[in-house]
Amino acid sequence: MFVIIGYVIVCFSVFGGFAMGGGHLGALFQPLELLMIGGAGAGAFMVGNTTTAIKATIKALPGIFKGSRYNKALYMELMSMLFEILTKARKEGLMSIESDIEDPHASAIFSKYSNVIADHHLIEFLTDYLRLMVSGNMDAFQIENLMDNEIETHHHEGEVPAHCIAKLGDGLPAFGIVAAVMGVVHTMESVGIPPSELGMLIAHALVGTFLGILLAYGFVGPLSGLLEQKLHESTKVFQCVKVALLASLNGYAPALSIEFGRKVLFSTDRPTFLELESHVKNSKNK
Repeated sequence: MFVIIGYVIVCFSVFGGFAMGGGHLGALFQPLELLMIGGAGAGAFMVGNTTTAIKATIKALPGIFKGSRYNKALYMELMSMLFEILTKARKEGLMSIESDIEDPHASAIFSKYSNVIADHHLIEFLTDYLRLMVSGNMDAFQIENLMDNEIETHHHEGEVPAHCIAKLGDGLPAFGIVAAVMGVVHTMESVGIPPSELGMLIAHALVGTFLGILLAYGFVGPLSGLLEQKLHESTKVFQCVKVALLASLNGYAPALSIEFGRKVLFSTDRPTFLELESHVKNSKNK
């Protein structure tokens, strides 16, 4: 939503300011300039990225228009679920949660938390490491190292769309100059026409530079920063699970383990101790 609002503000400020200064908006409507800039940008994007990177970027783009899923409500659900699963493992033994982690959607514990179980990657991460804990063949240091490597891999994969968009944005001003040069070439071919028409051709050529810069810094470039921010948010949830599971593996009680997880969250999304305690109690009574 904020992306669309931001785009509207950019357009209103640039085109509105131009119109209020006496400019004619029709002069800025140059479809051929857009074709040259957009087409060259799309072609360079395909040349400069692998098929995997292109697919990842296309897949990531729809998410930029949606709000973040990683908020306080989700984290409270996640930590309530962790508390229940760790409490069951502590009271009844690790083998008691084997059926829960083998089929989370059929589990009485997991199925209570719809927002969490809807995140396939998060559930897969959680159940994989609970399964390793159940196996009993790895110590806390080995599991922590494995978690760090998986989180790092997730982060690197998530950076691909952001880097692709950033490179595309960096190239658009140059393609705008290319379009402008092509316009200048056309103008030089037409030096014999009346000055009024010649001036129009020069204006059309300059629009190419304008559009390249506007598209780069007003539309495409900001998406790269937004994708990076969303990546950091999606990584934080894995770190929360990691810290809570490792605390449990090191012998801490479930209540203290989820407190470890709560502490690693961003302050804007972190529930207070009392909020989390109240939510956990209410979840247990459901």
